[in-house]
Amino acid sequence: MEQILSYPKFTQDMKKTHTLLMPNMAPIHFQMIVSALHDEGYNVELLDNNGHEVAQEGLKYVHNDTCYPALLVIGQFMNALKSGKYDLDHTALMITQTGGGCRASNYIHLLRKALVKAGFPQVPVASINFSGLEKDSGFHFTLPLARKAIAAIFYGDELMSLANQTRPYENEKGSADALVSRWIAKVQDLFHEGRGVKKKEMAKVFRDIARDFANLPVTYTPKVKVGVVGEIYVKYSPLGNNHLEEFLHGQDCEVNLPGLMGFVQYCVENTSETVKLYGGSAIEKFGAERLMDWLTAREQLMIDAIAAYPQFHAPTLFRHTKELAKGVIGYGNKMGEGWLLTSEMMELQSTGFENIVCAQPFGCLPNHICGKGMISKIRAIYPNANITPIDYDPSATRVNQENRIKLMLSVAKERLNTGATPPAGGTPADEPLYGRVEAPAVKVPAFG
Repeated sequence: MEQILSYPKFTQDMKKTHTLLMPNMAPIHFQMIVSALHDEGYNVELLDNNGHEVAQEGLKYVHNDTCYPALLVIGQFMNALKSGKYDLDHTALMITQTGGGCRASNYIHLLRKALVKAGFPQVPVASINFSGLEKDSGFHFTLPLARKAIAAIFYGDELMSLANQTRPYENEKGSADALVSRWIAKVQDLFHEGRGVKKKEMAKVFRDIARDFANLPVTYTPKVKVGVVGEIYVKYSPLGNNHLEEFLHGQDCEVNLPGLMGFVQYCVENTSETVKLYGGSAIEKFGAERLMDWLTAREQLMIDAIAAYPQFHAPTLFRHTKELAKGVIGYGNKMGEGWLLTSEMMELQSTGFENIVCAQPFGCLPNHICGKGMISKIRAIYPNANITPIDYDPSATRVNQENRIKLMLSVAKERLNTGATPPAGGTPADEPLYGRVEAPAVKVPAFG
């Protein structure tokens, strides 16, 4: 036990000597974030090892009652360390800590315990957190790095959204994915040159990305529209959700994956909500509100760039997404994805994506309450809601998961063929009044 308590620390000096391994959750976003880390002097490698062996490796060190994402992330780390590719005396691991009531805050302790058990006690772990959980962490999130990371998340959200809206209709298969790759490389070059993070620069990049996707040759035909929500890791990670996005595209669907920036804004918004609900520092509340204004100004620029092309569906402002939950679920429900999960399902319903896969790790209490537990209430507001919760766990087979999704899709396809689906962006004419949620008036600050 003493060996676990005296774990090695990641220090700033290790930037020059160690390779930092980073699990891959959101492939588009994380490629640009890694580039930003390289610019700050960190030698980071994004892990791409996946498959059944990763989960099996995780089961050796993590109890299967623990969160599935923890099992996969730790399994991915252990699999990489055992591969022989790395000098273990000059390798470190990077992991985030949310700091909330979610068990994700404890992944770092499970990881350190696993390193000792596997015979790698010399491998340090660098914590990325904004809540002071690891006060002695040698990883420093500087302002330049934070601005690049935020820009990367916005760019990743736009690329992910437009690729998903183009891929099912592209005349030349693979053209949308090729354009995503080209833009990732362009953003990485901008970061290396110290550009792409100021407000005007981001506005130009947003417009250029939207223009390039609008210029791709496409042929529009009716498609089943499917939204994906859920626990943040299994929602985005192909390893965590058994390549759900790829599977849905293979079923000839248009996919809508709400952006990663929404979760960032949710975390910021919860800081001020906590003060409102339970008391706390007025300074923290003021700082969170100003940061939300700063993020909203950039979010609006991205939305405007996409909305300039009528063939694209532009995401709604986060502040509107939050308003959708009012009267449906309390803002005090903020463990894990909390009220955001319910809000995202309602946003998808109100914008024509009535078919939803709710991806959740088996045993994830916040997601079972705010996701699966809210389906009946959402159906009462949106009678056409076609939502299926899918559990992801080492014991859940991919065949069973996909068969459950196919049952949901069979209903969706029948509605599409009979014209029973309401039009995108609309609601059924006979929908009860309480099902209509008007967009709140949101004043977006103009400061840079």
